[in-house]
Amino acid sequence: MSIRVERVASVIKHELGAILSRQYNSPEYGFITVTEVHMTADLKLAKIYVSILGKNELRDKTLKMLESKKKHIRSLVGSNIRLKYTPDIQFYIDETLDRVDNINKIIKKIHENDSPDRVE
Repeated sequence: MSIRVERVASVIKHELGAILSRQYNSPEYGFITVTEVHMTADLKLAKIYVSILGKNELRDKTLKMLESKKKHIRSLVGSNIRLKYTPDIQFYIDETLDRVDNINKIIKKIHENDSPDRVE
């Protein structure tokens, strides 16, 4: 990735975080955090990865809301940053925290199965 693409991704991540915290900060949708932004080389598409605290039903509901508000969110981003073209936006759920939690559970389970008095 070029430096320009990385910079634009960083600016969009910062701007989207501010927009989501101001405009879509509701218990109805959970706590939304922008975790990553991946840009295409031509800066025409931004893949936005979000972390949503809450149950799976809440995550699905929030992702659907973000998809339905995508044009409005894109226009807000475009009005706050200076680019020739405002990139199209696609939202994805970042499942990294879920994977980390599952790995921690597996490790904990392994350690529980190891008894301290067991000699090998």
